[in-house]
Amino acid sequence: MAPFPKRRSSFITALFPFSIFVLFMFFQHAVIYTLLKTSVESTEGGLCACDKCVTDLSDDDWFFMRFNPSVPPLMNKRNSVLRTDVYRWWKDLQSESSQVNYTDVVDTLFSLFPDEEHYSDAGPDRCRTCAVVGNSGNLLGSHYGQLIDSHDFVIRINKGPTKGFENDVGSKTTHRILYPESAVDVDNSTHLVLLPFKITDMRWLISVFTTRHITSTYIRVRPTVNADRDKVMIIHPAFMKYIYDSWLEKHGKYPSTGFITLIFALHICDQVNVFGFGAKSDGQWHHYFDSSLTHFSGGVHGGGFENKTINELLLINKISVHKGW
Repeated sequence: MAPFPKRRSSFITALFPFSIFVLFMFFQHAVIYTLLKTSVESTEGGLCACDKCVTDLSDDDWFFMRFNPSVPPLMNKRNSVLRTDVYRWWKDLQSESSQVNYTDVVDTLFSLFPDEEHYSDAGPDRCRTCAVVGNSGNLLGSHYGQLIDSHDFVIRINKGPTKGFENDVGSKTTHRILYPESAVDVDNSTHLVLLPFKITDMRWLISVFTTRHITSTYIRVRPTVNADRDKVMIIHPAFMKYIYDSWLEKHGKYPSTGFITLIFALHICDQVNVFGFGAKSDGQWHHYFDSSLTHFSGGVHGGGFENKTINELLLINKISVHKGW
């Protein structure tokens, strides 16, 4: 048989590593899916004690091809080393020019804040219910306050207030996910959960509890917030990239805070109820606490695809969405 022409041979040689990578990713997802299925099928009633669990099997494999329980939602010193691709993606999110040593920042972080494995207690005896409370104006007049407060965890996003809105949004907050530009005070019963879009956000968190010298990023930020240092948590950059790759299929530049919060809840909760998400029928969206208008599909986030993914999670009964109106 005549040998391949040199050009064709070079093409095949170049294609080989790519094929290996594709097969690796396929088998990685297949292994995760098989392990989850085996675990669920061998546990009567599913992987939690609720009547319906996030990790229960559904007829649709769509969820398990995206949900990866091996990616840590929260950072600690032991899992803080970032893969090269994660670090590059994360560092480029907002084109940060800081030359600060990442390892030094992490060392300081976990000398100040809890260096522990959070929420690794999932099992057939646990039923953790969570309310993810967004900031949509559809909460006004909803009378969801008592229902929201009945959950084990109530996770709020950015500046969404409770005072004056208790009847519609509740008064309980166990976790508040924020970043420097959206920072607010939290009480001693609440976990301040930092969403670090850049390394300066981690440095800001350190500054807030020490020197208070960071007063601006790309805008002015609060040099300090009231919070319990022992309840501080940090979302893992690898978790953010996993959401972007697996759940958003790289739509937009990076996920929105609300979407990250929702996927975070899927990883630490057994039942997830969603409040305060969604726009009006014309696509306009505003906060329940002010009158500013925006469009869900605008900006750097893949808002349309995020909305599509949330609807799919609703259709396969992984979440419940309370629309307010």
